[in-house]
Amino acid sequence: MNKDNSNSQSTPIFNNANENTPDMGGGLPIIGYWAEHTLSPEGVKLWKTLLHKSACLACAWGTGGQKGGFTNEEGEKLQRCMKSVESIAAEIQPAIPKQFFEQRSIEELQQLTSKEADRLGRWSFPVILRSGSSHYERISWNEIYSICDKAFAQTPERIASYSSGRSSNEAAFLLQLMMRTLGSNNLADCSDLCHAPSSFGLKQTLGTTTSVVSLESLKQADCIVLAGSNAAYNHPRLMNELIKLRERGGKVIVINPMKEVGLVKFASPAFIKSLFTGSDIACAYLQPIPGSDVALFMGIQKALLAKGKIKQDFLQAYTENWQAVISHIENTAWETITTACGVSQTEIETAANIISNSQKVVFAWAMGITQQKNGVDNIYSIVNTALMTGNIGKEGAGVMPIRGHSNVQGFGSMGVTVRLKKEIQQALEKLLGRSLSKVKGYDTHALIEAADEGKVDTLICVGGNLYAANPDSTKVRRALNKIETIIYLATKPNLGHFHGLAGKNTIIIPVFNRFENPHKTTVESGNNFVRLNDEGETHLKKADLISEVDFLAELAHRIHGEYPVNWRKLQDTKYVRQLIAQTIPGYEKIGEIDDTESEFTISGRILKNPKFSTPSGKAQMFITPLPELKLPQIKDFDVADSTQGIVIVLMTGRSYAQHNTVVYQTEDKYRGIPHRNCILMNPKDVEKAGFEQHQRVAVRGNVGELENVEIIFGDVREGAGVMFYPEVNVIFKAEVEERCGTPAFKRVPVLVYGG
Repeated sequence: MNKDNSNSQSTPIFNNANENTPDMGGGLPIIGYWAEHTLSPEGVKLWKTLLHKSACLACAWGTGGQKGGFTNEEGEKLQRCMKSVESIAAEIQPAIPKQFFEQRSIEELQQLTSKEADRLGRWSFPVILRSGSSHYERISWNEIYSICDKAFAQTPERIASYSSGRSSNEAAFLLQLMMRTLGSNNLADCSDLCHAPSSFGLKQTLGTTTSVVSLESLKQADCIVLAGSNAAYNHPRLMNELIKLRERGGKVIVINPMKEVGLVKFASPAFIKSLFTGSDIACAYLQPIPGSDVALFMGIQKALLAKGKIKQDFLQAYTENWQAVISHIENTAWETITTACGVSQTEIETAANIISNSQKVVFAWAMGITQQKNGVDNIYSIVNTALMTGNIGKEGAGVMPIRGHSNVQGFGSMGVTVRLKKEIQQALEKLLGRSLSKVKGYDTHALIEAADEGKVDTLICVGGNLYAANPDSTKVRRALNKIETIIYLATKPNLGHFHGLAGKNTIIIPVFNRFENPHKTTVESGNNFVRLNDEGETHLKKADLISEVDFLAELAHRIHGEYPVNWRKLQDTKYVRQLIAQTIPGYEKIGEIDDTESEFTISGRILKNPKFSTPSGKAQMFITPLPELKLPQIKDFDVADSTQGIVIVLMTGRSYAQHNTVVYQTEDKYRGIPHRNCILMNPKDVEKAGFEQHQRVAVRGNVGELENVEIIFGDVREGAGVMFYPEVNVIFKAEVEERCGTPAFKRVPVLVYGG
């Protein structure tokens, strides 16, 4: 077995391997994009939606709500980004013509790319693909409910749901209540594929599952450690906070195997000076071996120990197991750490010095940290670092997972999870008058495994793209085809509607989006702030749409009758909110929000003092073992001995204009990538393999291969590469974080060869 390239990489922050990449992220091209779309024939509808009092459809960096479409929870204006425009522009497309599915077979639809599927337009009437049929056809609501009546009459353990953060808290609450009343705990969610290690790790260490930092608190930080995140692509409005932090003399440490230009320098349209000249972001940029973050943070901890910068009084007073953690660090040699992470001791000590010289540090991360086989240990290591430096339990400091979807955190809060909080369980059991099922539910990974084993009969998907979001696309397609009935609630077509087909009935329920709903709804930001969305109306004329709340409440009524609530009464969302207030800890204020219209921060989550919701009231620290990071050899990929190529670690990621599995543009301007069938590689790896830039190669994983892939130079560390998700999912079966089922999308061994 070959070890990863462990040579330390000490490269300047400003260094573009690809001449086609810009000098900075953001800037005038963003203004141009806004002008192109807001001044287009659709501009009136776009502006109307941008100004609507509802939360942004894109990431969970909250904006919108009752303070206005461009306003965040702190009342700051100009808080919309290109992601907002992209997502809205897709939602205000015309309806798919009624005759479309008569003309296009499912086989033809399966040839579409993600972008092409999204550009088909809006679902505007319900359709069904029946077993043996080659075309979707329109279906009546009576037949839909008739099929559902039979589908949900199956054994509860054979009924499952999957959801995304696109919908509302009200829909999420109804979904989980309907499923748990049925006796099923199979509430898979898209968060299982991304931030489940964050929720699990934070629960074990701090007794919470979310960020302990509010936006108000973040503004008081003087250092931010940003790990495994490409905020310049995926959370552009967070960049405004980084810019303001740098302007007040603060520091930003970036940890990412890929050097993203927007994290080096970013030009924000929110600030005139920044827009034209750009703003420096990273003070230090560390590029570890993918999957080695535990080692890097252990190195930071070791450097802090050596300089006497550990807050021992804090550890003694507010934590448990700290002595064992420190002993483990002391007994781990520097050479072991630097070999494991591929970052030099000097670079690690530089980062440690920045942290120790800062009074208030926020540790933030995204999926580069969580989508690893040891994702939970990564969270433990970050929390350990924050606790050792006394940076939890005070204003301006703490730990902050950065959520990628606008209400994915709200779904977890509402109980859409296989790890239900004890307090919610007790409240639901009181409502039901009986105990909940004790059968362990399927998370997303387990759902696919169970479906492939023929253990699932019925699946309801509230948003999301279960097919495209998972690794090993061939297996996922096969697994879903073994399910008898799949019901998709969606606003627009995605790849899952054409590939994730049931064995008997695949039904698409067309629903209103957030700014079209005929009733008020709420969502939750990644910083625990609840936003209230006004009612709206759709631009689709004569469309046969339904709100998710109306459909779920009616479905639940047909399944459960009047037990344990009057389900049809809950089609008025204010009654759902009253039920949420009685059931969900910290959400008490939502019961009055219809009268007060006062948006709020969920109580008990923002830590302003070091009191933790653990059994002992103290934070728990965990020893974080170093991962075994080895790569297979070329021969292990079942190719000829004479094969010319190189084995590297592949990180799957989104492109510049992409939101989750939805692709808005095929090119990636920030990385200088002209199309999606590319692999971004370090020039030294390309030379080592005997290849050249722009050469076409094959990329082989453990279950498949992509051909005619173009090599593009990039500022990715040696031994690593980047390809676009979801297309690359077809080539690999990922290792899984066993504690929470999250696939290791950010560490996929692949062979790049001449094909």
